[in-house]
Order: sequence, then C-alpha cells, then structure tokens
Amino acid sequence: MAAPSNFASVKLPLDLVEQAREAAQPLRRSAAGQIEYWATLGRVVEHSGLTAQEAQTAIEGYEAAARKSQQAKTVADLTSRLLAAEVSGSLAGRVREVVEENRKLAN
Repeated sequence: MAAPSNFASVKLPLDLVEQAREAAQPLRRSAAGQIEYWATLGRVVEHSGLTAQEAQTAIEGYEAAARKSQQAKTVADLTSRLLAAEVSGSLAGRVREVVEENRKLAN
C-alpha cells in the first residue's frame, strides 16, 4: 500500500499557471509555490476583512516603502564611499588622471 501524500492534484486554468510561472521566476519559486503563496494571501485578506482593493493598496504601500528604503541605503552607501575616497586622497588623484587623459585625447 502506498504512503499517503500531503499533496493533491487540481485543475487550474492555463493562464493562471502561466502567470504564476512568470511571477515566480524573479522570486525563485515554483509555479506551485507561487500559487500557494497567492492562496495564502487570499486567506489572509478574507480573514482580515479587507477588500481586494484595500489589500492591493496595502501591498503597494509596503513595496513603495521597501523601494524607498533601498534607495536611501544606496545613496548613503555612495555618499560614504565618496567621502572615504575624498579623505584618502584617491578621489583627487583619480580626477587628476581623468583630466590628464582628456588633455591627451584633445591633442
């Protein structure tokens, strides 16, 4: 006798499966994993009493805040690297090199 499985097969529209494959790729999920994720989100939305629009607005707000945070980290990192190069003198040295290279190209 075969061991019981924790999985069941279901028929889903091909379009939904293709959308799941596309959405799953950047996140390194399988199509089944993406559909399971979507189903979990759907359960959370239903149990919280949110409408689909309210849930979408909340998710968009979260994603915008995450992008803004990442941009701030990037700007802070670039500023830090620029200041470090300035303090070490390597920034001025590199500027001199570029100016000299441009002079040679102009002649």
